[in-house]
Amino acid sequence: MTNPLLQDWNTPFQIAPFNKIADDDFAPALEVALAEHEAEIGAIAGDTSDASFDNVIGALEAAGGALDKVLAVFFTVAGADSNPAREELQRKFSPLLAQHFSRITANKALFARIEAVWDKRGTLGLSDEQARVLMLTRRGFVRAGAALTGAEDARMAAIKSRLAELGTEFTQNVLADERSWFMKLSEDDLEGLPEFVVQTARSAGVEKGAQGPVVTLSRSLIVPFLQFSPRRDLRQKAFEAWVARGANGGATDNRENCAETLRLRQERAALLGYNSFADYKLETEMAATPAAVRQLLTDVWGPAKAQADADAKVLTAMMREDGVNGELEPWDWRYYADKRRMAEHDLNEAEVKPYFQLERMIEASFACATRLFGLEFTPLDVPLYHADCRAWEVTRAGKHVAVFIGDYFARGSKRSGAWCSAMRGQAKFPEPQAPVVINVCNFAKGEPALLSYDDARTLFHEFGHALHQMLSNVTYESISGTSVARDFVELPSQLYEHWLEVPEVLAEFATHVETGEAMPKTLLDKLLGAATFDMGFQTVEYVASAMVDLEFHEGQPPTDPMARQVGVLEEMGMPRAITMRHATPHFAHVFAGDGYSSGYYSYMWSEVMDADAFAAFEEKGDAFDADLAASLEANILSTGGSKEAAELYTAFRGRMPGVEALLKGRGLAA
Repeated sequence: MTNPLLQDWNTPFQIAPFNKIADDDFAPALEVALAEHEAEIGAIAGDTSDASFDNVIGALEAAGGALDKVLAVFFTVAGADSNPAREELQRKFSPLLAQHFSRITANKALFARIEAVWDKRGTLGLSDEQARVLMLTRRGFVRAGAALTGAEDARMAAIKSRLAELGTEFTQNVLADERSWFMKLSEDDLEGLPEFVVQTARSAGVEKGAQGPVVTLSRSLIVPFLQFSPRRDLRQKAFEAWVARGANGGATDNRENCAETLRLRQERAALLGYNSFADYKLETEMAATPAAVRQLLTDVWGPAKAQADADAKVLTAMMREDGVNGELEPWDWRYYADKRRMAEHDLNEAEVKPYFQLERMIEASFACATRLFGLEFTPLDVPLYHADCRAWEVTRAGKHVAVFIGDYFARGSKRSGAWCSAMRGQAKFPEPQAPVVINVCNFAKGEPALLSYDDARTLFHEFGHALHQMLSNVTYESISGTSVARDFVELPSQLYEHWLEVPEVLAEFATHVETGEAMPKTLLDKLLGAATFDMGFQTVEYVASAMVDLEFHEGQPPTDPMARQVGVLEEMGMPRAITMRHATPHFAHVFAGDGYSSGYYSYMWSEVMDADAFAAFEEKGDAFDADLAASLEANILSTGGSKEAAELYTAFRGRMPGVEALLKGRGLAA
């Protein structure tokens, strides 16, 4: 028991002792934790007393504590600070874990006891929350194949194991492509780039050992390079490398991985009696059916494409004025869109960015949470997994609420994107536990670090997820925090983005990095006035990705996903100068696991609600209305998955919204 992962953590708030954990500790700790969990499951399944909520469902909720600790630490560092040893462990662990959890859901004796509780649920005097946990537990077992027998049962276990392997390989292939590619820049190549891009490129060059500035495939560097570089040849080279991630041939090519994943998902759905994987996956979401998802995407696609087509004509004319012939290409769009934004709104990101210091934006996200929910944030001095990380204790009225960890900077060991995870979820059973929540981002490092406006929105977005975790107030961890329908989970995060747009928040926290002066009102007005600028482009690239995801999973899987991707985009009338936000070979939302498979639409489904929800504050004339904030916490942020998502939203707003608020918010309404 000298393994720190298996010991009681005598640390502040029982945060993982990262300074004592070595990579060599993970495999033996996982072996012990898996065995312990298996024994716990065996005891529940083998109990000969009458099945009850406590000795079946409650016992399942209480089991696996050691395993939860080991996996929380491992997957935190594997995603945010990977290395060859951790990548190898991830490849080894994925099938082991898939097999372990498959054995649990395939345990016929255990399922029989769950069924026994289910059959007499009306006589047990269950609380609403207990009834919900029972229903979700049984549904999860059924959907995992617990009712299958014989060869079908064995095949389901094999499918889940192989899918786990494929998801891990997919992630590591994309990370490898992102890590290996960079483009050296000469001093002449830096001409026309704002200073913040130059400094980021120089910092990236130091990290790559390149003896000079470079462009990498980190979004925080490549997007501003595409936005500002006047060198069309370099923009093309960088863009083509960016969209080719996972499709470069060789060991890191993901195309066959995607095809096999789609085949296995369809087979999995068929074993459970569903027509398609989309039917299976969407059954438990707010949308419920592929038809509902398609309707949403179609309703938005028309106005978005019309706007994008109109914008393309303007950008093409600007390109002609520069003496560039030929078609407007994807590597041209951001460059000319930024020039247009400067011309029409007199808004230059290089002028805006000095007002968005990372430190001040962190303060802003905390300050809004203080005003809305009474939360206070105090820095914690504790060992974490990387020197870039920092932690805060979160309190309310002097009482401990949570620990919040922020890991904000891009590095080669971190997968791309931004995410929120809970190393420990909130629960009251089997004993009270406060959450430990992490936000991981990929901002460019600087002295000080400066964010784009989109970066600042990302920070607020992920902190909205964190609030959903931190303010959770339920009994059982399985329904706490973000354990909600996939197309509801983005509501708190996307809703919280709106507070960044509140003028008084920007006036207080958007201060100049050198002078400390607040953003001038003229610049603030221009920034907010341009909030829906280029929204046709942004909406088209998103909806295209969501529609391709849906088409992949509805009906028979394509033998050639890349050809099907091309076909779907042609059928939609995809503008030639816009690409999918995430092309198939690096579409991690869909292929790194099945979290967002058939579910990438979820961001837009949630946006329909977040636009309507923030409108409630606007109708009050106060973004910090105390009564509305209390209702938001009581009905959405604190409730986790204790009720159906539509019921929670209706309790807050009094009704379900239509798509009108979304189109208006994106500036796409007629």
